[in-house]
Amino acid sequence: MDNNEKRYGKGGYRNNRDDGRPKDTAGRIVPRDKELEQAVLGAMMLEKDAYTTICDLLKPESFYEPEHQMVYEAIQTLAAAQKPIDMLTVIEQLRANDTLDKVGGPAYIAELTACITSAAHVEYHARIVAQKYLARELINFAANIEGKAYDETNDVDDLLQEAEGRLFEISQRNVKKDVTQIDPVISQAINQIQNAANRASGLSGLESGFHDLDKLTSGWQNSDLIIIAARPAMGKTAFVLSMAKNMAINYNTPIAVFSLEMSNLQLVNRLISNVCEIDGTKIKSGQLTPMEWEQLLARIKNLNGAPLYIDDTPSLSIFELRTKARRLVREHQVKMIIIDYLQLMNASGMKFGSREQEVSMISRSLKQLAKELDIPIVALSQLNRSVENRTDGKRPQLSDLRESGAIEQDADIVCFIHRPEYYLHSDTDANGRDIRDLAEFIVAKHRSGSVDDIELRFRKRFARFENMHEDQPVTSLASVGSSLNGGAAVPVGSAPSAGVMSSPTSPSGPAIGGNDPLGGPMPDADF
Repeated sequence: MDNNEKRYGKGGYRNNRDDGRPKDTAGRIVPRDKELEQAVLGAMMLEKDAYTTICDLLKPESFYEPEHQMVYEAIQTLAAAQKPIDMLTVIEQLRANDTLDKVGGPAYIAELTACITSAAHVEYHARIVAQKYLARELINFAANIEGKAYDETNDVDDLLQEAEGRLFEISQRNVKKDVTQIDPVISQAINQIQNAANRASGLSGLESGFHDLDKLTSGWQNSDLIIIAARPAMGKTAFVLSMAKNMAINYNTPIAVFSLEMSNLQLVNRLISNVCEIDGTKIKSGQLTPMEWEQLLARIKNLNGAPLYIDDTPSLSIFELRTKARRLVREHQVKMIIIDYLQLMNASGMKFGSREQEVSMISRSLKQLAKELDIPIVALSQLNRSVENRTDGKRPQLSDLRESGAIEQDADIVCFIHRPEYYLHSDTDANGRDIRDLAEFIVAKHRSGSVDDIELRFRKRFARFENMHEDQPVTSLASVGSSLNGGAAVPVGSAPSAGVMSSPTSPSGPAIGGNDPLGGPMPDADF
């Protein structure tokens, strides 16, 4: 026998049973402790309250030995039926399960109770057993991923998604939180009330800039999941961008926007249209009049330095979102996350029987993430086509949420955007009410408050939502006309006179952020 045979045995494989204990392929002993497992099982049969103490910590697969798994399953069955747990009842249950002989018969059950004299430390022992189980799960996970990583036919990006999904499953199964005595929670609640009282607005959460909405919700609350849903073309993205602009610019609140539908350049163009009140089509084409250029240069400074962070990763997975969100909160102190929109997310690396199950998992994970980071998360959602088939004004309902009822269940607040003007094709409704630029923001579910309909003004040209009762702005510079300093009108697309803007064909001014988000010439200006 050569040295290789001595080391690996016949066939070249490492002998994992040299000392009777299981080893992995590197010859290391798999995390397990038979004596502790026996002590835990014996304690549950000696002490009537032992199972209640540890039932949240252990499950059958937490035990390494197959016979111990069978014994624990028998104990679980007895506990579920509210029957006493002792050596005799466990033996009887094992006999009923047809597993008594497999565990070693009554003699082995008697051995389990004989190996422990006290159940005083059963919880501590159970935690060790649970930790060793978790270690085995991580070893199996790492070995599986390692094997797939060596296979060059596997796509690395898909493998990363699968790895993150599997690790997420393991972490969720083993996350435990101890109960909290009420006193510190009361102190926290009192502090929150005091902070709200000291604020001029009287709100306890984050201000959105829409006053009636803020009064209804007391601001967006930490750990809340807010769903804003609507049919296409209702203005979902326009609303959250208007809100993000209000919060980032007016209140200096750090906001993160995850855009799965639009690129960061498209979002910035819409923000520029919103802030500068310039028609979005002109922003795209760059065909601005001299007055519009002046208006652009005067107002775009408000966006510079705003704590607004945009991520336009397409087909973002919930696991990528978790990683990025944690980093944004840690590095940039982000106070709210916006997702546009929920149905474009996925849970790569995890298997589901249907898309509905996948969306359910995503919505549940978003709620967990909001609680973990202690910030509000706003997720946009599509509505199904049943709204279009309705004849009573086509107002959306909770049942219209697309693909999963879990969205309604997991969300703390569910809101809808409805524009009557879009469906009626008229300036007035059946009651003669002026519905021009009217947008109804419907709060249909509010877990910690009342529901109501809030009227907002939607200025479609600028993709901008405003408070209904605010005064309309004075006629914008862009609408004054195309003449400058009393001169003749300047044709659309031509450059203004010298001293106002450089030539369109040879712009000399710097681009915003190193790029020209407008796709057109920029004048000389100090941003």
